[in-house]
Amino acid sequence: MAPATANHPPLTSRKLLRRRAVLNRAFALTYACAISALFYHHVKTLLRPATAANAVAALLLLLADAVLAFMWSTSQSFRMYPTPNEEFPENLEKAVGGTGGFPALDVFICTADPYKEPPMGVVNTALSVMAYEYPAEKLSVYVSDDGGSELTLFAFMEAARFAGHWLPFCRERNLMERSPEAYFASNHCGSAEIDKIKMMFESMKVRVEHVVEREKVGEEYIIGDRERQALGKWTDEFTRQNHPAIIEVLLDSSKDKDMAGNVMPNLIYLSREKSKNVPHHFKAGALNALLRVSAVMTNAPIILTLDCDMCSNDPETPRRALCYLADPSTDQSQLGYVQFPQRFQGTNEGDIYGGDFKHPFQINPIGIKNGPTYVGTGCFFRRRSLFGAPSAIMPLEIPELSPEHNPKGSIWSERTLALAQKVAGCKYEHNTNWGHKVGFRYGSLVEDFYTSYKLQCEGWRSAFCHPERVAFLGDTPICLIDVLNQTKRWSIGFLEVAFSKFSPVTYGVRSMGLLMGLTYTHYSFWPMWCVPITIYAFLPQIALINGLSIFPKVSEPWFLLYIFLFLGAYAQDLVEFVLAGHNGTLRRWWNDQRMYLIRGSTCFVFGAIEYTLKSLGVATHGFNVTSKVLDDEQSKRYEQGVFEFGAVSPMFVLLALAAIVNLASLMQGLMVAVARMSGGGDAEGLVLQILLAGFGVVNGWPIYEAMFLRSDKGRMPTKVTLVSAFVASLLYTAVSLA
Repeated sequence: MAPATANHPPLTSRKLLRRRAVLNRAFALTYACAISALFYHHVKTLLRPATAANAVAALLLLLADAVLAFMWSTSQSFRMYPTPNEEFPENLEKAVGGTGGFPALDVFICTADPYKEPPMGVVNTALSVMAYEYPAEKLSVYVSDDGGSELTLFAFMEAARFAGHWLPFCRERNLMERSPEAYFASNHCGSAEIDKIKMMFESMKVRVEHVVEREKVGEEYIIGDRERQALGKWTDEFTRQNHPAIIEVLLDSSKDKDMAGNVMPNLIYLSREKSKNVPHHFKAGALNALLRVSAVMTNAPIILTLDCDMCSNDPETPRRALCYLADPSTDQSQLGYVQFPQRFQGTNEGDIYGGDFKHPFQINPIGIKNGPTYVGTGCFFRRRSLFGAPSAIMPLEIPELSPEHNPKGSIWSERTLALAQKVAGCKYEHNTNWGHKVGFRYGSLVEDFYTSYKLQCEGWRSAFCHPERVAFLGDTPICLIDVLNQTKRWSIGFLEVAFSKFSPVTYGVRSMGLLMGLTYTHYSFWPMWCVPITIYAFLPQIALINGLSIFPKVSEPWFLLYIFLFLGAYAQDLVEFVLAGHNGTLRRWWNDQRMYLIRGSTCFVFGAIEYTLKSLGVATHGFNVTSKVLDDEQSKRYEQGVFEFGAVSPMFVLLALAAIVNLASLMQGLMVAVARMSGGGDAEGLVLQILLAGFGVVNGWPIYEAMFLRSDKGRMPTKVTLVSAFVASLLYTAVSLA
């Protein structure tokens, strides 16, 4: 990469939002004082409880508020130095000496299941990045098929042929949407050439989907001996969990040309070796196999990792990343990666499931001191960062894996392919540093988060690139159970980091400093939100049913303290959500906060339980792929903003139970308050509990609707409703008798 000089125009800029920083710090100081006053009130209440029940309630509320205070304090690491970045890709070519100064780029795309992640979706992702505005001879696209499926390989054989037509079509028209599916779905005006390329795409799509439906590649679809030989590797002994490594070079930039006579990028299919007798790591293991195979074949200094559904939405994206990776005004020896935010297509107008994850993906990253965490996709790595601290490269088994290695000869050569087969072997990592000190890191289900954590502990930093035009667009789950299962998996992974010997509270703070340590602490302990949310979802309501006051009266100054703490936190959250732009509407914010409550009382609880059981050796967990297959009825309900339940799940039982308890307590509380006031009594002590129950009822409207008003397939299963109602009645009876 040609060095840029001070005489060239800037490639990036960073500017602290001083006014926002000052306001954040002033509010943090005020809020901290209020929290201190709250704990004083808790201690005072515990020292002089009115009854034993009040003592138990006060102790549980102290626990809930202690966790809330802990999570709030860690979140301040995002608010002290809000510093958005801006890049200037128009200055890049001058800075690096033209496109000839661009470094080679390897793109890693991961897929794991052709039925949950349809091959045509993966093909669209690959074609969208193959069509980047980037020198084709310096671009290589690697597809990791961890499902080991001949269906995926066939789809990419088809894609390789179609790419010869699609890539020049994109460049001649300077298209922004270079995923064929996205382009043809945009209702572009037809012309003879557009209709022709669309017909080719639809024909390919029909062949691939027909093969997937049949679950086998028919002889009529095989063209030539080369394809027959490749697909012939799927024998009767070949299974998803037991098969040799398969590496197929589908396009070679040194000899393959598109229909316009231009060089095409490399396209390489990889399915790493697997054995039933050798344990394998999930996505991080697949990425490490890609890292080694690509080192042997192309060894580009820059690597882009993508999920299979994350299509490129801007062909200039690599140039934007290079603005950071080539910027002479920053310390390049420590910049490990450039992270783009995860953004999603097909999200309904109100984003009912909070699928945008606006805080972790868009709001928080601009305030992280040393740069954002790695979110598993849309990230440009400096290959060197995956091989040890900035000051030294970890020792490797063979020199060909070094980031400094310069591959020579054809990627087709017998020696290259033999070495690639070797490093893709299931036993290759045994007794090596792979996954521990080299490559993508093992040790947590959230291997992306853990990888960035270890990299930043080693001294690497990152940059957040959030351009106006979205760089990548993926698919978001449209079924609530998929959303909760996905978050439960993340919860387990975060807790694995939180309570490991590399806990951010200790190791992280020592390695990265206080602010970065708090950043990773906040994410690692994210599932602990289940403690305050669950307590506040049940305890005040149960007390209200029993007519027990556990909060201050309206006439007491402590009442205003509770109101300030609640409204202050929500107001700040709302302001941040709206200021972030990108559909930051009030309706979306409301749905986002409701989903936090839903997660806190379902998947966070079950994630914590499953992690605890695993730690005790009672249970184990695996990696479940989130389905990308869309059901027409589900899609219609999702577009209408209707929650999708439908499945029988213990998480739904807990959610429905909370909704029933809140509704029952609100009704009971209002009756008790009216009775007391009509009898000349005092109901001031119940006001906060009534308000809290009312807040729960308002947030729980989709649950009541699903239990009692709907008749479609997405309603709450009758079994779940009956079980929840039965448990609620038992709880009510027990409280009434207490």
